[in-house]
Amino acid sequence: MKVKDIIEGKYISNERGFGFVEVDNEENDIFIPPNMDKGAMTGDIVKVKINTEEKENHRAEGEIVEIIKRSTVTVVGTFQKSKNYGFVVPDDIKLGTDIFISKSSRHKAKNGDKVVAKIIKYPVNGKNAEGEVIEILGKASDTNVDLISVIRAHDYKLVFPKEVEKEAKILPEVIHGIDDRVDLRDKEIFTIDGDDTKDIDDAVSLEKRGDNYILGVHIADVSYYVKDGTELDKEARRRGTSVYLIDTVIPMLPKKLSNGICSLNPGEDRYTLSVEMEIDKNGQVVNSKVFKSVINSKLQMTYNKVYSILEDKEVFEEYKPHVETLKLMRELAEILIDKKANEGAIDFEMPEAKILLDENDSVVEIGLREMTIANKIIEEFMVIANETIAETFFKKKLPFIYRIHEKPELDRIEKLNIFLTNLNYPNIEKINNKELKNVVDLAKGKDEEKLVSLMVLRTMQLAKYSNENIGHFGLASKYYCHFTSPIRRYPDLFIHRVISDYLDNDLNDKKISKYKKQAVKYAEMSSDAEQEEEEAERDLYELKKCEYMQRHIGEIFDGMVSGVTSFGVFVELPNTIEGLIRLEDMKDDYYVFDEYNVKLYGKRTNKVYKLGDKIKVKVLSANKMLRRIDFELYVEE
Repeated sequence: MKVKDIIEGKYISNERGFGFVEVDNEENDIFIPPNMDKGAMTGDIVKVKINTEEKENHRAEGEIVEIIKRSTVTVVGTFQKSKNYGFVVPDDIKLGTDIFISKSSRHKAKNGDKVVAKIIKYPVNGKNAEGEVIEILGKASDTNVDLISVIRAHDYKLVFPKEVEKEAKILPEVIHGIDDRVDLRDKEIFTIDGDDTKDIDDAVSLEKRGDNYILGVHIADVSYYVKDGTELDKEARRRGTSVYLIDTVIPMLPKKLSNGICSLNPGEDRYTLSVEMEIDKNGQVVNSKVFKSVINSKLQMTYNKVYSILEDKEVFEEYKPHVETLKLMRELAEILIDKKANEGAIDFEMPEAKILLDENDSVVEIGLREMTIANKIIEEFMVIANETIAETFFKKKLPFIYRIHEKPELDRIEKLNIFLTNLNYPNIEKINNKELKNVVDLAKGKDEEKLVSLMVLRTMQLAKYSNENIGHFGLASKYYCHFTSPIRRYPDLFIHRVISDYLDNDLNDKKISKYKKQAVKYAEMSSDAEQEEEEAERDLYELKKCEYMQRHIGEIFDGMVSGVTSFGVFVELPNTIEGLIRLEDMKDDYYVFDEYNVKLYGKRTNKVYKLGDKIKVKVLSANKMLRRIDFELYVEE
């Protein structure tokens, strides 16, 4: 990018007035200084003129000269009333502008209401955007408004269109026959899922044949019911994924399918696509086959109960016929875990927050989600099934959607090395998964384990979908796809359609050409949908974490420094809640930010705050509107 070049990209604003333009196929984005955004809002597609070229450790700078496409039509936020007008303060602070609401456009909105506002005029020449209140969601302070505000902000639809429900309604409640499928209904096949799971995509079977294991992974044959080009298919494609918001699910498919005819419910005949793998004692797949099948799951198991059995804590009556198979599954899972570790797969084991809500959607507790060997069994079986399917159909040179994960970029590795040096850890010399895995493994069992995993994770690029296979860096997989969740992910449904046509010898040149074009388009759409889902989940978690901490103002917590910036220190508590100690609240000294070494140091006391430091904090405030938690240092007297 040279000075005066005009570049097209997506604008991302910052609450402090500046912003960035993300450009396709460019490693670094373009910095947009304050007042150079031409009224652009986050997500807008813009043209930017380069004013300063990129230099070492400094982004290129530019100014927005044209807004090509506006991305924001409606805004969810809190209405603040003045005498003759009002403003909507957006929940998404990155939008960069409050929305001016005239008296005639507020439509009975009251001060403190959570509302949806439609933008009438976009910001220009430093003026705010103007809008009209089109929906009042309730009081911003009401805990049950959080969920619906996130749903509205991300434009998720709780109800399916009538034409979609109409197609779903005529689908059968039971399968119509066996056809040419392999009949597996007498085999020992069961499912293992969470306690509340209702949309069951996958079932498993396992037996020993000599020294080898015969692993069967049986996936709901959703493509049999959701045909290409139908209203059901168009809506599933538009949604891209099921959305999981704490204990609320917004499904990709209507419940008639997701909880009914497609779900592998126990004791019910179901159509499936099966991949059967013969695996040797080293975890290598020595033989495999893919085929259409019919199964009848013997039991809907849960992770908690399987874990209890495998740890010899309790055996449940209905599980007794399957205990030996479960032990065999653990045996194979441990082999597969060791195999992937030797190949360089990175096991982060990052703690995830588990938020418990009451009947009013108010937070009861925030703890950690437990991952046990029961979870690992299914995780490892799904990974090897996905690898096997991806390799099989890559070698057949058929149109496909792969799950890819690129190598980390060099500048991120350099930043990681600064962090590792401060911990006296070895630096990353070559960008390969084994070196990164060694760093993560080195931290296991140590105080800094979580932080090291987090910093390595931040170094990684995002996994995404692609019609081209480049492998999965984090999993150390040469071939990888998502095959195992067609009820809740569109890429899985798409490749099921390709696999099904291949098995039926129904792939002519015309259909292959169509699938090739679809694979490019649907991979991009599905990556976008996944990113949106993750943002929605993060938004709701932030709201609920703020709500939880509002009940703990003034209390003392142990924490760890998870981020150091020029404006303060981020501290994470053991339950994943993160807050900021602002520089202006660190009154015991004048602190200077050392950007290169990512630390703050006091000029007078030489006190240093760096990543990984254990400190005690006191909760100062928790603001749901800003989604911000503030801490202050707590020093015991």
